Amino acid sequence: MRTTKSTITFRSPFSLNSDVGELPAGTYDVEIDEEEILAVSHTGYRRTAAYIYVNSPGSTRMLVFDPAQLDAALERDAQAPMGVDPSSGH
Repeated sequence: MRTTKSTITFRSPFSLNSDVGELPAGTYDVEIDEEEILAVSHTGYRRTAAYIYVNSPGSTRMLVFDPAQLDAALERDAQAPMGVDPSSGH
């Protein structure tokens, strides 16, 4: 198991899934857990979980979700006009 850390930026409000609801545009710290997949000629990794840290005054929430949900949210954000919530359909 390995964990990679990165920072991502959403230009517009976004939603990862219906359980979390909408999150504001901004920069977020993200961690991705990956499990090692051993093969004869090489080693690969499969993403198993993603964590996003949501900071608000006086607290930080850690949200756990499927890595594919992060990919989908980033894709929607990249295709949306600036300042428009890509999950709203407007």
